[in-house]
Amino acid sequence: MPIDYPAVLDLKTSSARYSWSDREVLTYALGIGMGSDPLNEKELQFVNEAFARPKPLKVVPTFASVCVWGAKPGVIDLNRLMIVDGERDITFHKPLPVAATVKADARVCGVYDKGKDKGAVIQNEIVIRNSDGGNLVTVLSSLFARGDGGFGGPSEGMPLPHQVPRRAPDRSIDIPIRPDQALIYRLSGDRNPLHSDPEFARRAGFPKPILHGLCTYGVTCRAVLQTYADYDPHAFRRHRVRFSAPVFPGEIVTINLWKDGNSISFEALVRERDVIVAKNGQTLLG
Repeated sequence: MPIDYPAVLDLKTSSARYSWSDREVLTYALGIGMGSDPLNEKELQFVNEAFARPKPLKVVPTFASVCVWGAKPGVIDLNRLMIVDGERDITFHKPLPVAATVKADARVCGVYDKGKDKGAVIQNEIVIRNSDGGNLVTVLSSLFARGDGGFGGPSEGMPLPHQVPRRAPDRSIDIPIRPDQALIYRLSGDRNPLHSDPEFARRAGFPKPILHGLCTYGVTCRAVLQTYADYDPHAFRRHRVRFSAPVFPGEIVTINLWKDGNSISFEALVRERDVIVAKNGQTLLG
């Protein structure tokens, strides 16, 4: 059935409880490819809690995108076969702890109708609060429901995307995606068969399973960590990007970066296919 607009804007949940431990932190870091070089001690700090000398485990900032996996404002009847991630925008109020019990408030903050044959965009906000009630992170997300347009909602009003500079990139790095990367990443919560089942992927219009958009999101975070953040997750204040095309496991993702003060702009592409897979990216460091 079509999206019930404007009633869908009233969907929200409050104070849902979630917990995580170092197991989830480690699994996420491995899922975005950290630790592929087991002798890289700077990346080992995100995937190895054992040590010969004191060196506490670090949390990848974009772990915030999965730490309360399943949190949502309510149920919207969508064509699951045709859903892909549209964008993520996370604001970090405090550093994420290695283990925590938190509460999450979720609401629908926007729904946009791109047309019957073009789909719909659903924007949600999740505020994650720690045990003393203080905000840890605010997560803005959008889903692109390719099969659910034409419900009669507004087509305009979405926030304007960040524009990357037009000059040549200041830095450019290549990050290989393992052939089994999606199978590892899905252990962090997203079990959508689009990322693991070849038959399901073909039914959805893809030649084979695609990488999770949020895995690509984590890969862009890795790029900023190793270039301009000196592997310090506490430096992140905001990390946002739009997903523009799928990545296939086994490809190499090239991230171009531009630095302007504490603002790092970025976009990601797959050179082999000459396609931009993530655009309008920005990290604010503090």
